[in-house]
Amino acid sequence: MATASAKPDSPATADAAAAAPSPDAASKSGGFKSWIPTIVALVLAPAACWAVSQYVLMPQLKRSLLAEVAGEESAEVAAASGEAAAVGAHGGASGHGGKEGEAGPATNVYRFENVVVNLAGTMGTRYLKTTFLVTGASQDLAARFEAAKPQLTDVSIGVLSTLTLAELEEPGAKNVIRERLVNAFNQVLGQRVAEQVYFADFVVQ
Repeated sequence: MATASAKPDSPATADAAAAAPSPDAASKSGGFKSWIPTIVALVLAPAACWAVSQYVLMPQLKRSLLAEVAGEESAEVAAASGEAAAVGAHGGASGHGGKEGEAGPATNVYRFENVVVNLAGTMGTRYLKTTFLVTGASQDLAARFEAAKPQLTDVSIGVLSTLTLAELEEPGAKNVIRERLVNAFNQVLGQRVAEQVYFADFVVQ
């Protein structure tokens, strides 16, 4: 009895089998492709966050801080002007500085105009220009400051010229400067005459 022998695969069938991708290879390729969007997102997310913070958030924060500082300075000048006007009116009504009913010059306010100093550590390339008012409860503050103007101007320059750019950039820098100026003035005058300093102009260039 003759047995059937297995026929060898034809060349076309063998080539088709060799060309067809295996199921494992197809699954691996499809799995990798499905991860590509996730990988791209992970790579681009830090760059996008940096760009948003650098070009959107930081400029907005700087504008907000500048507006806040400008508002504080305007409030300080307005407060100083109002105090000076009130004192002047009081002085005129009581017979100091003019006829009764006329507002004379304030006697407890003194103004330092356009004080310019080189900032420390800048080799003379950066300077501070400022105008400020000094106020106090003493009614003869203006007269005492005028009498000692050379010494008071000298100590003002001494205090301001020790400042560095880094100190001016610190929060609350102006409050520190106010305190130093008040202490220096009172030391020159020998008693507490000055109580507060208000900046009308404060420019760093």
